[in-house]
Amino acid sequence: MKFPSIEPDDVVIPEGKTLDSWIESRVARYASRTLDWDALKFQADFDPKYRRAQMRYVGTGATGVSDDENVVPAGHFTFSTMVLPAGCEGPLHIHRDAEEIFFVLKGHSIRLFIEHKGEMVETVLTERDLLSVPPGVYRGLRNEGIEEALLCVMIGNPKPVTPTYPPEHPVSKIPRPKGSKAAG
Repeated sequence: MKFPSIEPDDVVIPEGKTLDSWIESRVARYASRTLDWDALKFQADFDPKYRRAQMRYVGTGATGVSDDENVVPAGHFTFSTMVLPAGCEGPLHIHRDAEEIFFVLKGHSIRLFIEHKGEMVETVLTERDLLSVPPGVYRGLRNEGIEEALLCVMIGNPKPVTPTYPPEHPVSKIPRPKGSKAAG
């Protein structure tokens, strides 16, 4: 893959903005973030083990949230944090259009399970460990620790397609709310 070289003369500050106001519009402060326990609530309502929260920073990710005016617009990827309570999990799912990165900020026993063409592999991550999952490969995770975990999640697409689940997985049968807005 070849990426374009952007030189200083190629950068265009948006009309009506100064460099200062443009850069400030690209800042996402923790103080102005809220945990969105509703983005994937349809899964937690089906089974509490799927309870987790998203805090968005760049773009809206792939949870199905269609709009969040409190994020930095995504140019090339999305970035959020995920709170994963002890014993909870993100079900096996696939992103066909993007690499997904999981980086453990806090947590000591985060099991990631990866499935490809019937073969399953698992790995356990702890604080400051990272896993990069290529597009087209199923992935899921479970917090096997005794404390809440905090992960960074980055998806390599500014507007990723909403993931799907293996047809035999119970979550695949749950209707997903359409075009949900960010919880406030």
